[in-house]
Amino acid sequence: MTTPLLPWWLAVPVALLLVLSGIVALVGSAGLLRFKHFYSRIHAPTMGNTLGTFFMVLAVAISASHLMSRPILHPLILSVLLIITSPVTAIFLMRAAIKREHRQRLAKYGPDEPGYLDMPHKAPLPKELAEPPSSDRT
Repeated sequence: MTTPLLPWWLAVPVALLLVLSGIVALVGSAGLLRFKHFYSRIHAPTMGNTLGTFFMVLAVAISASHLMSRPILHPLILSVLLIITSPVTAIFLMRAAIKREHRQRLAKYGPDEPGYLDMPHKAPLPKELAEPPSSDRT
């Protein structure tokens, strides 16, 4: 009879972290398919990517630390780098889309709002806001 690689008290949290990682990645992918517009669509995979990878890397660090009989921390460095780069990439993608919309002026902004981005310089102000307030001081 062979001994298991991980004891049950360590295998259970590692398995739960891996299952949780898969669920978060699946929810992020479903959000990518379900949402209709780019700005709402970009958030789900970014969060699923970041959190799902963090759970997976944490499970790998725990199991590798036990198997090597010493703390293994370099997978956590990978996780920190991913936590930094994934949201920054999403921000760059959103900024590129905003600049493209600004140039083309034809994209949809909100779920049911066709038209331009909600930027103050794209739509004229109402008359009561455009005119300076009158000074009725006597």
